[in-house]
Amino acid sequence: MEKFDYKEFINRNIGFVTEEQQHQIQSSKIFVCGVGGMGGACVNSLARMGIEDITIADIDDFELSNINRQVFANTDTLGKSKVFSTQEQLLKLNPNINITSYEKDWPDSLDQICDKNKIIINGTDDILATLLIYRKAKMHGCTVIDAYASPLPSVYVVKPDDPRPEETLNFPTIGKSLDEITSDDIDVCVFKEIEFVMTHSSSVKYIDIEIAAEYMAGKRSRMSIAPMVIGTGNMMAYEVLFAILNKPSGADNKGYFWNPYKGKIEKPRNPLLAFFIKALVRRFLNKLLKDI
Repeated sequence: MEKFDYKEFINRNIGFVTEEQQHQIQSSKIFVCGVGGMGGACVNSLARMGIEDITIADIDDFELSNINRQVFANTDTLGKSKVFSTQEQLLKLNPNINITSYEKDWPDSLDQICDKNKIIINGTDDILATLLIYRKAKMHGCTVIDAYASPLPSVYVVKPDDPRPEETLNFPTIGKSLDEITSDDIDVCVFKEIEFVMTHSSSVKYIDIEIAAEYMAGKRSRMSIAPMVIGTGNMMAYEVLFAILNKPSGADNKGYFWNPYKGKIEKPRNPLLAFFIKALVRRFLNKLLKDI
């Protein structure tokens, strides 16, 4: 077996980045919360990019339905912990990676995690977990890289002084402790994110709207397909690279959508146009949910 050599491993990175920048990449510390879909795709690229200090967290085991889009899900990892299966696979890419792993205990350790890792990838699909991450990130001066629950790949970057997504999307959770947040609040959060996605992108053109309505009504799981999920994860990995190297990026705290059907970027609309479109979207969604 050929001995692992870091310089040879990252040799083809050089040209995209300088050797000095590669040292910055190697020594960076990143937290990826949720290593299933987009989080798994992102951490896979981060490890292959040469980062050698990664903290990961996930509370779930791999299931058969994960294989269609989650890069570390396969017939060998079914029923196994996502976080430890991911750790095992990352060490096969680079045996020198320092990996810190958390399962259900990660929220209790989040202050410590944020002290160490100033770049956070939100790969969770849980509202309460997301709120906790963003609130702690602000307290500790961390940047969070995230994506919308969107049929189109997307990415946004929330720096420490930026408004939190709950403020941008006007969630009913603003000013509430996590213990005060109700299931009705969470339903409204889901609705408002979908409303934002439909207002600011052409996502609705590329899905079965009746199936999407069943997801909104809690009657089925969220739709996902490999190119969308893995593409989103890699867009997030690019943003990590830009953050590490302090390079400019096209993503701010509202982000953008990538439309592969048209080969173009879709950025949030201007506020005046968005105001009128959002009213139409809200009316459409409310009618759709009534019919379910």
